[in-house]
Amino acid sequence: MPRSREGSPFTGLGPVFMKEFADHLSSARMMVLMLFVIVFGAFPVATSLQTLRTVVDPNSFIFLRIFTLESEQVGISFTAALNFIIPLMAIGLGFDAVNSEFNRRTLSRVLSQPIYRDALLLGKFLGGLATLAVALVALWLIVLGAGLLLLGVPPRGVEVARGLSFLVVAIAYGGVWLAIAMLFSVIFRSTATSALCALGVWLFFFILWPQLAGALLISLAPSEIRSIDDYAAVQSMGLGLMRLSPGTLFSEAVLGLLSPETRTLGPMLPSQMRGAIMGAPLPFDQSVLLIWPQVTGLIAGMIVVFAAAYVIFQREEVRA
Repeated sequence: MPRSREGSPFTGLGPVFMKEFADHLSSARMMVLMLFVIVFGAFPVATSLQTLRTVVDPNSFIFLRIFTLESEQVGISFTAALNFIIPLMAIGLGFDAVNSEFNRRTLSRVLSQPIYRDALLLGKFLGGLATLAVALVALWLIVLGAGLLLLGVPPRGVEVARGLSFLVVAIAYGGVWLAIAMLFSVIFRSTATSALCALGVWLFFFILWPQLAGALLISLAPSEIRSIDDYAAVQSMGLGLMRLSPGTLFSEAVLGLLSPETRTLGPMLPSQMRGAIMGAPLPFDQSVLLIWPQVTGLIAGMIVVFAAAYVIFQREEVRA
């Protein structure tokens, strides 16, 4: 008869979390990833600040435009750079979270302590997510400090609120890719294989999925579009396919938060624009309601992938 578990399944969660968090922050890998993030994100921010120094309109949400402005010299905004960087950073933190314990023969030793598998896997995930959050908060503060120094004006309260919400969305986006990396770390014993599989999923969604979604839309759409409602339905179908990618959800959530004049993230009929003031910014709470489905999708994706890793990890045999 299998012995039933005693006590909380999260016994030992705190020590596992603190150990993972400390190991990540003190590792050479973290230093390399942070250097890569700062260097890669410095060019869009520097060119954006040089352009924004000529803006004199105090009501133009100038601090938010630091994140979204695409300069002619670089051709990419800071948020677009983060869409590329965050998955790589999350994969770098989680691709060997579990299989490295198998390879070092330390997993059975850890589980022989009063620590259940629930606490071990969740502690590793939360440790990686906290490390990712620290890195993103540091990067956000660097960008904010650079804006204060070079622009010479402080951000308004609504800009700070939108910036903090953007930070939450970025952490949730990183959590999805961290869960994917940990899923492959649970499935494969080889760290190289888990890293390659996680990078393969990232490349699939980043490069191949837009083309596949377009091909699927062509095959599923009706051959003739006879009304504006048919056109809106086809556009909604295309957006639905694209939103299966975490990068699309992140991009839309960032657009709704950091571009206050954005009123919709999908097709809008002329009748829906009746009475709207073009170019007028949405209140902060309305922008949050606009992006709420995207944020919910990111959090749900993170939970589903982590749950899959949890189920597989619970079924694996651990030998000394």
